[in-house]
Amino acid sequence: MKSSALFVERKLAVHLLRKGEKVADVAATLDHSEVWVRKWWRRYRAEGYRGLQDHSHSPKQHGRKLKAEVVTEICLARTELEAKRELGTGLKYIGALAIRTHLKQKGITPLPSKASIERVLSRYKLTRKTNKQAMEEIQYPHLRPQQAQELIQVDIAPHYLTGGDKVACFNAIDVFSRYPTGYAYPQRRAQDACHLLIRVWQEMGVSTYTQVDNEGCFSGGHTHPYVLGQAVRLALVVGTELVFSPFYHPQSNAHVERFHQDYDLHVWQDTYLEDYQAVNSQGQRFYQLYRQRLDHSAIVGQSPADLHGKPLRCLLPSIAQLPHPLPLRTGRVHFMRRVDTQGNIKILNAMWAVPDFNPKKGVWATLELQTTGAFLSIYDGAPDASDQRQLISYPFPITETILPWSANGVFTNTNTTPRTISQHTSNTSEASLTIPTLTSELVQVGQSALHVAFSVTAHLTSRVFGTMY
Repeated sequence: MKSSALFVERKLAVHLLRKGEKVADVAATLDHSEVWVRKWWRRYRAEGYRGLQDHSHSPKQHGRKLKAEVVTEICLARTELEAKRELGTGLKYIGALAIRTHLKQKGITPLPSKASIERVLSRYKLTRKTNKQAMEEIQYPHLRPQQAQELIQVDIAPHYLTGGDKVACFNAIDVFSRYPTGYAYPQRRAQDACHLLIRVWQEMGVSTYTQVDNEGCFSGGHTHPYVLGQAVRLALVVGTELVFSPFYHPQSNAHVERFHQDYDLHVWQDTYLEDYQAVNSQGQRFYQLYRQRLDHSAIVGQSPADLHGKPLRCLLPSIAQLPHPLPLRTGRVHFMRRVDTQGNIKILNAMWAVPDFNPKKGVWATLELQTTGAFLSIYDGAPDASDQRQLISYPFPITETILPWSANGVFTNTNTTPRTISQHTSNTSEASLTIPTLTSELVQVGQSALHVAFSVTAHLTSRVFGTMY
């Protein structure tokens, strides 16, 4: 019965009692119990007709309401975690669980629940959604591939096995053809990233650009400045131009980020996966089916395999036997970056000033390695933009010898199907890129400086012009 009808009955009961009728007679007339009649008569005598209305059932005192000092600590914890994330001095977790752990370490008792922390963040507009919207306002330069094997995006999707062990699932997709591949590893070390990249380039061909995020396994770590990690060196050896996405901006890697959703749905959802080998077995079946699909909204009427075609540049199987550490080769490495409020960008753990920047637009930085040295140039657009403008250029400190790039020992004949590399080992004591001896096609890094100078001279002029925009 609606509250308005009940209110009418209560008023009628009071009216009959005021006329002198007995409680039992009023109860019988209104088809209610005598207890009900006495209750509302007491309410009327205490509060008048206002007392006949429904009262709120919420507790008058909230015993579990957060204290003001706890609310303050929650806000401070969120700020501290965001600062560590932005500066790269801590983990990237800034959610309610991370805040609760932070409060526990500070000795805050009693600890607020996850739901309480999320309510505080929402009340004071400290939610992740607000920060994400602020980041989305920045417009970053980006590549616009016009054909297959021009840009491949690579990213890591972490997952947990049924037993609780973590698995690093690397996925790669050609932005134009939507042709995918990938592999899962127990860890995300630099040697795992290099092994994955070799798999990608052997199966999909060596693309003009290969885009990755800023994970330490790709960049070389977040501690020492000017470090060129193994993945960067490997990209220079095979002749692709590595592109690092902006920090905390997955939209710049949107195609592989979207592919993660399909991968999660078909490989992980409603599936029992005991170890990372089972993940790879399930994943390979999914990749094969995805490559043949004809219902992709971006390439209607064609399958990714048809549009991608055969690899134009195929890696030799011996490419997996490169030395460790790899030598530096001539080539380019790119970075998509946001300019901070002080007018600086962070590249390879060093800060670089950007003049005349637009605070709502990101910049594109290119590190070019030549046999005569290295330079970091900052632009307002991507390399394929017709109106790209250079903002500034800096010399980049490199003390190693930079060897000229060569296809010898790297590529096999074009338009041929690449062979699959050997099974990856998870033995942490074995470096996956180390072998006792090198093939005859590779230049020995330990040769004398005089021998290097003679070998470089024949190729110097053509390579310098070949690496310029």
